[in-house]
Amino acid sequence: MSFKRRLPGLLAGTGLVVGALCATAAPAQAYSPNPGLAKYYYDTDNCPCSGGNLTDPFDGTYFADDAGGLAVKMELNDDGWFVGKVEFHPYDEKLWVYDTRNDGDGFFVAVGYSSGGSYHDLGTFSAPGTSEVVDVTVKDFDIPDGASVDISVYDESGRTDLIGAARGTGAAIA
Repeated sequence: MSFKRRLPGLLAGTGLVVGALCATAAPAQAYSPNPGLAKYYYDTDNCPCSGGNLTDPFDGTYFADDAGGLAVKMELNDDGWFVGKVEFHPYDEKLWVYDTRNDGDGFFVAVGYSSGGSYHDLGTFSAPGTSEVVDVTVKDFDIPDGASVDISVYDESGRTDLIGAARGTGAAIA
């Protein structure tokens, strides 16, 4: 058999291998169905708070005392795996976003607050998506005392596939 007759077959086989490699290297699609979402709320007048449902496999959550605040912890689970968590800490108005599973997928957290009769969109955030076991992003906001803080978790960056939402309250540092 001549080389000219084998070349098309070799090229076709090479194309299949390259296509398969590219397909496995592409980013994962959105979760389908969406991960489950558990929400926990803590009145920070009664904190410091830790333990109980604030304990998780990665670092356990601790909420500081902050008069008038309502803290939020959201846990994401997919097919029995703890895939991430989102925390809003009224003390110093911080948002923590954890991606706890290297599955090639992530989630996005939109944050905004209502104060003075208007709504303020603070943006959309996600964990960085590295090869580390746990990826964390921390955002420090300047939210007025008593403002309602909306936290929405999406499966897509364009805020198009809502997984769930919660509302906390910003408060003055005690």
